[in-house]
Amino acid sequence: MSIDRLERILRELRAFVAERDWAQFHDPKNLAMTVGSEAGELLAEYRWVPSQDADRWSRNAKNRERVAREAADVAISLLLLCERVGIDLPTAIRRKMAANRRKYPVALARGRSEPPRSLRRRKRKRP
Repeated sequence: MSIDRLERILRELRAFVAERDWAQFHDPKNLAMTVGSEAGELLAEYRWVPSQDADRWSRNAKNRERVAREAADVAISLLLLCERVGIDLPTAIRRKMAANRRKYPVALARGRSEPPRSLRRRKRKRP
């Protein structure tokens, strides 16, 4: 998705929210909770689909449309959250990918579903 397309979508979202006077309900906590609930609805689409069948199931037009609707809800919620707290999502994604490249070098991570032992970090205690 180009930055121009993303900016157009953001303008549409801003207008949609403004027309309905919903910004008053869109504090960061509520938006983060919405991202989580919408992600749960996306997960529910796959609840009883065996992993080995998930790709084939997703290619079915009816299933793909339901997944697309739920994915859109997740994206809308995430974009509204980023907008509210001032996160430039494309920049945040680029930074995270750079960190992931350092954390999971190809030579150690290729074909593995979990980080190599040498890459695991000790859990930090939270204050």
